[in-house]
Amino acid sequence: MIHLAFWTGVWFLFFYFFSYNTEDLEYITWFSSLLVPLTMAVTYFAVYFLIPNYLLKKRYGRFFLFSFYVLVASSYFIVLIIYGSLIFIKKWDASNIPPMMKNFFFILILVYLVAGLVGFVKILNHNFSTDRKNRELQNKILTTQLELREQELNYLKRQIHPHFLFNTLNTIYGFALKQSKQTPEIILKLSNLLDYILYQVNKPLVSLENEIRHIQEYIELEKIRFSENLRVSFKRSEIDEKIMVPPMLFIPFIENAFKHGSIIDGFLTIEIEIHIDGNNLEFSVSNTVDDPAGNSGGVGMKNIQKRLDLTFKNQYEMEYGRKGDRYSVKLVIHNLTNNSNG
Repeated sequence: MIHLAFWTGVWFLFFYFFSYNTEDLEYITWFSSLLVPLTMAVTYFAVYFLIPNYLLKKRYGRFFLFSFYVLVASSYFIVLIIYGSLIFIKKWDASNIPPMMKNFFFILILVYLVAGLVGFVKILNHNFSTDRKNRELQNKILTTQLELREQELNYLKRQIHPHFLFNTLNTIYGFALKQSKQTPEIILKLSNLLDYILYQVNKPLVSLENEIRHIQEYIELEKIRFSENLRVSFKRSEIDEKIMVPPMLFIPFIENAFKHGSIIDGFLTIEIEIHIDGNNLEFSVSNTVDDPAGNSGGVGMKNIQKRLDLTFKNQYEMEYGRKGDRYSVKLVIHNLTNNSNG
């Protein structure tokens, strides 16, 4: 229906141009009706053969060669239409034929004006279609990358959190064997941590204040386990409630300090600091150690780094190592506000 409406409009266009300075409607009708099929043939050949097979594929040599053949053939048929109309309709009486119906170049331009317009629309539509497909492909690639990134993050989380639970359950087991009165308190604190792990950890971001609160609960849990042999210093700056971080980001570092730290002079000494400086977050943890290989890897250190790479790519700095009887980790995350907003 669209094609029929378009070519009907082309016929009226030809009729309008050729009726200038003449009242011979019969001749104009026949001439326009003969010219429209030729225009259709040229247009469809260009749109469905030349443009897709040669122009869009950048085979310009063949495109111009076949275009020349079409130009020669269409010129021949235009001449036939001009003289055929003169012979069969006007009976060789050319006195009343308008000059424009005799003008070969005007008719040729008119035919190729229509074909060129349709060809331009075809190319424009092809470009729009290609851009749309490219955008869809890019979106699919981006979606796939995000899904893979999310799957890898979830995989890393699953590796870190069971280890944390395993250590805590071992602590409860030890107190249960001793029939300690502190066992219910430990279980209660563990239940709070379990709630955090099972429900909050699935969120991409949690408030830093919430993360710190569960760090403190974990420290209290460890204080019960170490009893009189633990010294913990936990310093923190004032923190905006809007600052967000990935859940369970710092606890693995702190867990390493407790697990791989050494009791020296009767105490395991651990120092923890969390400081906010503008949009930058500085986290550090250090512990006493007497084993030359102490804290060399710890629980999922490589996994923690992979998680940081996925979450804060090119946005963080981390240093860790032993100096004297101390093993320390320092993590600096830049533009934290921007990340949390994203």
